[in-house]
Amino acid sequence: MGRGAQAQSREMIDRQLAQQNAMNQQMYSSSEALGSSAASGYQSLLANPGYTDAQKSAISNLSQAALSSAFNALAQNASNRAARTRNSAGYGELIDSLARTQGQDQANLAQQNQFAFGNAARSDRLSALSGLSGLYGTDTSLLGRALGIPTSLLDARSRASQGSGFRLGFGPSGLSLGFNG
Repeated sequence: MGRGAQAQSREMIDRQLAQQNAMNQQMYSSSEALGSSAASGYQSLLANPGYTDAQKSAISNLSQAALSSAFNALAQNASNRAARTRNSAGYGELIDSLARTQGQDQANLAQQNQFAFGNAARSDRLSALSGLSGLYGTDTSLLGRALGIPTSLLDARSRASQGSGFRLGFGPSGLSLGFNG
């Protein structure tokens, strides 16, 4: 092989190497940006778990309004019956009974909403911890202990979601991003 051919071969190899390095750098930058974005999303979820105050208020108001509407319809039916039959015997007792039942049901509904809000917050915290654990390769229970979340709760969560989680990596086809499961 002559000097000219060797120089031309080296130049082609150098050009190919430069293209490959540029592509590798671009992939690295993309994965860094994606990892940073995912990490900030998980950290935001960890810092602000569950529903916002506005969402909680809307859920509570709508569920209480639906319950009140049902009891208002029952009271209206009782009133219509008393007017139709021109017999108000038992009407007062029925309205009192409806009011007591409505109060009990409203209290039960408020309690159910509070449990749902707490469960949503806990679920978001666990999802964020699991996501961060997947990104950084850190043990979820270690993260949980650092945040004061009982290990038994995390173990139950990890058993329930066996095989699922966030994954980010490089493979033969390049960058891969997704959820296992």
